[in-house]
Amino acid sequence: MRILVLSQHFWPESFRINDVVRQLASAGHHVEVMTGQPNYPGGTIFDGFSASSSGTTDWQGVALHRVPLVPRGRASALRLVANYLSFIASAATIGAWRLRGRGFDVILVYATSPLLQAIAAVVLARLKRAALVTWVQDLWPESLQVTGYVRSPRLLGLVAIVVRWIYARNTMLLVPSPAFEPSVRALAPPGLPIAWHPNPGDAADAGPVASEDPALTLDDTLFNVVFAGNLGIAQALDSVLDAAERLRDDTPELRLVLVGSGQRSTWLAEQVSARRLPNVQLAGRFAPEQMAGIYAQAQALLVSLKADPAMALTVPSKVQSYLAAGRPIVAALDGEGARLVVEAGAGLACRAGDGAALADTLRRIHALPESARAAMGVAGRIRYLRDYAPERLTPQLIGHLEEAVRRRGGPAVATAAGAAQRGERRQ
Repeated sequence: MRILVLSQHFWPESFRINDVVRQLASAGHHVEVMTGQPNYPGGTIFDGFSASSSGTTDWQGVALHRVPLVPRGRASALRLVANYLSFIASAATIGAWRLRGRGFDVILVYATSPLLQAIAAVVLARLKRAALVTWVQDLWPESLQVTGYVRSPRLLGLVAIVVRWIYARNTMLLVPSPAFEPSVRALAPPGLPIAWHPNPGDAADAGPVASEDPALTLDDTLFNVVFAGNLGIAQALDSVLDAAERLRDDTPELRLVLVGSGQRSTWLAEQVSARRLPNVQLAGRFAPEQMAGIYAQAQALLVSLKADPAMALTVPSKVQSYLAAGRPIVAALDGEGARLVVEAGAGLACRAGDGAALADTLRRIHALPESARAAMGVAGRIRYLRDYAPERLTPQLIGHLEEAVRRRGGPAVATAAGAAQRGERRQ
């Protein structure tokens, strides 16, 4: 197949789609990527790139088309809106020009927020007469309400109308969690295929092997609990600091190591200082390929989200990486994410957004024998290999894309992997 992946975020930004593209290309398909200029999560354009430039480069044998955009900036709703809209406009116009003369069977949208980026894909799919598949990573308009960016019921209603319009122009929708389907189905036209396709673990995290020279060395005299990823509003970091405050005096050997950056980085530094929390370490951001060496030193890994019905439907993509790392997990989550961790036997869970409950859960995992925590890590690793390893999920994704091309009436050629996947579905 000839596949165009449209994602506002791509390498060197750290997103699962990077490895998905690599796997699709390795499976023998012609893959190209349409993306913006990298500026996530810090809000400033990465060194070596320019906000106003466009161009096509080679990335591991994949043609990578970049278009201009307005950087996210820091903690400004207006800048975020400008960032979102500028990418949509650039991808639909400059991007279309850059793709002139190139044909595609299917366009795959990796739809992190904003889902609105799929508008550009609708334009491109029409121009290229290609099937359109949107892999919904974030529920809109629900996520806008959860993060507090939009509170007006009228504006949320308008966003829902746009989401209906986007869904109706897709050949197929993919959701990363079964719990997403009712919300997506409510806005999708009757009869539109919606398939569950989970996010894979990142290949860079795909082993519980310690690095001989880790990018970050943790204090091995302490009980290190590592939180990795975006430091934003949705991650309920206030509850993480509340837990640290409760643990500071009675469990001083437990340290929370926050690895990453984001909208709340400055706020976190101010709060750690103001609250006098020596048991919280702000370690900064590291490259994806460096994370396995950091995870391997941790006694446990932490994932947290805000307490909200929409968030309860979400399995944060870091959960798959944590499972891959083979370390026990503390899930301060409601709903699907907590269920996955507990059912896998991979760790402990507590209510989302509850600092007291999180502190108690951290005390519990700290008190467990090392053998019990090791067993959790093994169980998580087994679940990762069974359900989330990229080499298992790639044939399934190829099968979905081939089905979309057939529905669109295109000439997709089945690979052996795609044919095998179709056989599995018929059984």
